[in-house]
Amino acid sequence: MVTNTPQASTGANDAAQNIRREVFEFVRMVVLFLVLFLVLKTFVLEGYEVQGPSMEPTLHNSERILVFKLPHVLGFDSIEPGDIVVFDSTDDANKRYVKRVVAEGPRPEGGNTVSAVGEGSYGPRDVSVSLERGRLFVDHHLVEESYLPEEIRDTFDASDPERELGAGQYYVLGDNRNVSKDSRSFGPVNDDVVIGKAVLRFWPLSKFSILR
Repeated sequence: MVTNTPQASTGANDAAQNIRREVFEFVRMVVLFLVLFLVLKTFVLEGYEVQGPSMEPTLHNSERILVFKLPHVLGFDSIEPGDIVVFDSTDDANKRYVKRVVAEGPRPEGGNTVSAVGEGSYGPRDVSVSLERGRLFVDHHLVEESYLPEEIRDTFDASDPERELGAGQYYVLGDNRNVSKDSRSFGPVNDDVVIGKAVLRFWPLSKFSILR
């Protein structure tokens, strides 16, 4: 016959309390981690997998990129021509595109200048964009697209009629313009559908790099 002594009972209670405390701390840590993860994903950074060849040779199918969302979430005008952006499709609610901004409309705040890749500044009026035999023109000025490799510039010969960009609008193109669905087909992209700027390729590790 065995009986519990008071000391043994106290020890058992202490052990049970320690276990409950450790479980509580673990659950709290998991909850805090999940909350932090959701906040970061919703407002700061989000990862995406590239699908298709439309951004080659800059981005290839199945590569993974990080998109910086915070400036856009806070309402800063942080997107500029030359940036690679992710945005919601205007004709498919379940699809997002990754393309390069090649021109933007007048700045919605301040309104004094609007820039184009390789060009100076323009007034607050709408900005014209056109493609003529594969060459990009913004406000009738030729834009030297240094981010395009020579083989793309030499083989891309399509044209697109002149379009006007209003405040908060972007003209986007895929770097692989012979196969890309972009502003030539669905028109300018409004600021309110832009998710953020693609800043980093993190997979595959052998191609880990900052995006330009």
